[in-house]
Amino acid sequence: MKNFSLKIATLFVILSLFTSCEAIGSIFKAGMGFGIFLVVAVIVVVLWLIFKMFGKK
Repeated sequence: MKNFSLKIATLFVILSLFTSCEAIGSIFKAGMGFGIFLVVAVIVVVLWLIFKMFGKK
């Protein structure tokens, strides 16, 4: 029983020390940056197509 209690206590210490909040935050920051890049790229492509269609011939 003492060995089991020690394992549980060790598990709780590890879980409290190694939180994944920073990792999740980094993932969301990277995702947001990539999303902004995609939106800008789509806007550029749409504007390029509009200028190509209605531009000088």
